Amino acid sequence: MKLKRRNSEIPERNKKNNGMENNLIDLKGIEKVYIMGTEVLYALKGVDLKINRNEYIAIMGPSGSGKSTLMNIIGCLDTPTSGEYFLNGKNVSEMDDDELAEIRNLEIGFVFQTFNLLARSNALHNVELPLIYKGLPKAERIEKAEEALYNVGLEDRMTHKPNELSGGQRQRVAIARALVNDPSIILADEPTGNLDTKTGQEIMQLLEELNQKGNTIIIVTHEEDIAMHAHRVVKIRDGKIESDVKSEKGKAMSERNEILI
Repeated sequence: MKLKRRNSEIPERNKKNNGMENNLIDLKGIEKVYIMGTEVLYALKGVDLKINRNEYIAIMGPSGSGKSTLMNIIGCLDTPTSGEYFLNGKNVSEMDDDELAEIRNLEIGFVFQTFNLLARSNALHNVELPLIYKGLPKAERIEKAEEALYNVGLEDRMTHKPNELSGGQRQRVAIARALVNDPSIILADEPTGNLDTKTGQEIMQLLEELNQKGNTIIIVTHEEDIAMHAHRVVKIRDGKIESDVKSEKGKAMSERNEILI
């Protein structure tokens, strides 16, 4: 499915960042410790990770590896026990709950496995929600929400409620909602987990097209075939980064770019 846009091309995010450092995410010595009675659980053990603007990265790991904890910290849904997390140059590891909520709304677009749509609201209102929290006037909210739905191919489903949409259409609504605030990061947690293979491939193609337009995409998955859509794969095990390599697609893109240069 090709991305659409009325009147103009989707603006490339990296053009907004001219003159700025390319580094978007910088995790330094991140540790997360949970104390459960007399038991101490180390979910993350000194994780260092840098992610640049316009990267497409997959974070992989088995159950209990720490990948969900890492996702929650990157998404500002949780804070580290120790270490520093810089997002867009801001040290979010020192922010309070209100500041983190603002960062989540402005900087991060979430896409969840279970879609997390309001059942009684239509697609347009579901996409509009982050803009309500942002405090935008109604007319501007509707215009932006319509544009986001148009860009994921759902211009003819704006008034449909989730139970009137297929699984793939619901996930596209979720992606439109994630995009509507023009965030720095699209953070997708098992984005194809509730979809059939064909629909899952369509969603991954959509994420690829978004990355080509300049969006930074981070997917969290335990599925190797889904991770291979990304250009870089970080594997985590026992709370530590086990490997951090370019995927075959990432290698091919690097080779192509070298030829063009």
